[in-house]
Amino acid sequence: MDAGGAARGMTRRTMAGEPWRLLLTGARDGPTNMAIDEAVLRARLAGQAPLTVRFFGWAPPTVSLGYGQPLDARVDRDACVRLGLGLVRRPSGGSAILHESPDRELTYSVVARGGDFPGAEDVLETYRVLGAGLVAGLARLGVEAQVVPRVRGAATQTPAFCFARTGAYEIAVGGRKLVGSAQRRQGAAFLQHGSILLDADPARLVAVFPASGDPMAGLTTLAALCGRRVSADEAVCALTAGLAEALGRGGLVLGQLSAAEEEAVRRLVAEKYATEGWTLHGTTTPRPVWPARQAS
Repeated sequence: MDAGGAARGMTRRTMAGEPWRLLLTGARDGPTNMAIDEAVLRARLAGQAPLTVRFFGWAPPTVSLGYGQPLDARVDRDACVRLGLGLVRRPSGGSAILHESPDRELTYSVVARGGDFPGAEDVLETYRVLGAGLVAGLARLGVEAQVVPRVRGAATQTPAFCFARTGAYEIAVGGRKLVGSAQRRQGAAFLQHGSILLDADPARLVAVFPASGDPMAGLTTLAALCGRRVSADEAVCALTAGLAEALGRGGLVLGQLSAAEEEAVRRLVAEKYATEGWTLHGTTTPRPVWPARQAS
């Protein structure tokens, strides 16, 4: 992702107030990606980081499991190894996602606290507000998407594959899911993850999620909707503008992780996200990684 190009496409300081920090961290491995998001969440909770929107990719392509999702036969670990895929467990909920290379999938995250924007205290309202921003960004690409207000259908078992279902306030086009999102709330702050499908390889999805039926039945991609490949850089520029429009405040200003956040990332990778206990079972309990505020 080209930081300069995205910065030129940003809306800066559209309204009075604290600006949002925009992080463009490129493609990282699974443990590092998830550690970055948790480090930012902890920092925002401690009042030591700004409101943050991040766009990123994955190297290698990686399957991410939801926070409480069991790793069972519905995710084929042998296929993951054969295809050279990483495996990581997210701090956010939901079902598994195959995060492909940056030419096929773009991931976003948002970290904020209650009061940072209207509705930030409520889970569903947060989904709605952020969804409206993503829809506005997709419109800049010529895609008429909708924020789906209700869960479609009632499954007897939660699918292992995120795009096999449409949840409340997710984004779809013609009834087919385009963006899958999940959230985690910790104290007064929250982290929301989302996967935006630039393109898809059905054979790889079938291999990784063998019990999910036709993986393309309930999803669509930007390539299919636009009739061409949409690059990650182009998508980032459009979505950044849409989120700035929806979130207001001071706009989105290109930034970077603080030294304290970088240190927290290193510790979270080593103590949590790169460990077998966390990835397979979600059982690792790391030591606190965010330094306590010094008394003045």
